[in-house]
Amino acid sequence: MRKVYLDRTKLNGAINVNLTDTKVITAGTTIFPMSVYHKNEEYQKFASDYDIQFIFDDDIPQLEFYTVPYVDIMARDSKGGFIGTVGQQCDLKSDAPICYINRQLECWILSENGEDFLSNIRTWQDKLKPYDKITVYSSKAEAEMELEFIDLSV
Repeated sequence: MRKVYLDRTKLNGAINVNLTDTKVITAGTTIFPMSVYHKNEEYQKFASDYDIQFIFDDDIPQLEFYTVPYVDIMARDSKGGFIGTVGQQCDLKSDAPICYINRQLECWILSENGEDFLSNIRTWQDKLKPYDKITVYSSKAEAEMELEFIDLSV
């Protein structure tokens, strides 16, 4: 079966792609910032106690990597790493795995879903396991040298 990749970084909303004998895999890395109006003591506790700094719309970092499959970033840590949901937009109530991408662009599984992540928040750094289901590229251009992307411009 042929595999093609759909870049999620520029898409807003849903899109349906139906190709015969072809598997469509979403790709790219986006950031899920929360409104600055939601900043409160609880989020400050995550930052100070667990080194998880959720991303708010008044301080959105610039990402310098591209993932396959798609990862939506929700937080970072003091070491320059990022925490995100694999394969869908961030939602800690979903069954999507939560991953960690460190400064060296190595990917680790943090938890199998958001509920597990939140229940083990105190020890999240001790629970990291290498995760080979995500390929981290330095850019989309690098990924395009190896993978076939769907051209939605037509």
